[in-house]
Amino acid sequence: MKNKVLMGLAAIAMVAFLSSCGKVPQEKIDATNAAITAAQTAEAAVYVPTAFAAVQDSMKAINAAVEVQKSKLFKKFGPISLKLDATLALAQKVATDAAAKKEEVKKEVEATITAVKSVMEENGTLMKKAPRGKEGAAVLEAMKTDMAAIEASIAEAQGLYDKGTYMDALNKVKAANDKANGINAELKAAIEKVHGKAPAAKPAAPAAKPAAPAAKPAAKK
Repeated sequence: MKNKVLMGLAAIAMVAFLSSCGKVPQEKIDATNAAITAAQTAEAAVYVPTAFAAVQDSMKAINAAVEVQKSKLFKKFGPISLKLDATLALAQKVATDAAAKKEEVKKEVEATITAVKSVMEENGTLMKKAPRGKEGAAVLEAMKTDMAAIEASIAEAQGLYDKGTYMDALNKVKAANDKANGINAELKAAIEKVHGKAPAAKPAAPAAKPAAPAAKPAAKK
């Protein structure tokens, strides 16, 4: 009788132990989900999309694994708990990396806007020097239309920058910068074709020959 009681107590203790080991690590799940939300708020999907997608995929796999363990009599969440620790750390890193990348893109937008404005200013000066023959006039009119479109793109990029949409602003101003530089190269080529390079300086005239020596005075008689 005593042995049966001891065996019963041991069985109860074993069930209690297995139950304690088989609890869903809900606190870790909640913490990891919160970190993923923070990364999303930091626009990780925009600035570090590959890394953010990896975090999301990892969490999906964890959720699936949790459901599998819930369906078992003897649950084992230890490996899932370890995966949650790793995913939490990764989500926190992704949020930090996204913030850093956003600042990097912001500065690149600022630099590119400054650069394209400088090119456009030079293009305006080159337009005045460009050949205006029959064909040249038509080309210049087309360039004026393109330059107006570039100016509009720069303004749009500035508006996106002001809203904090830095990646969209960068894509917009990069395209404008490429077009502006293309016009710049075309104008310079046209001007050089007509006017050519500056003529080389003429060689210096040869030095004058030294004057003949003065005649000797006549001898006295």
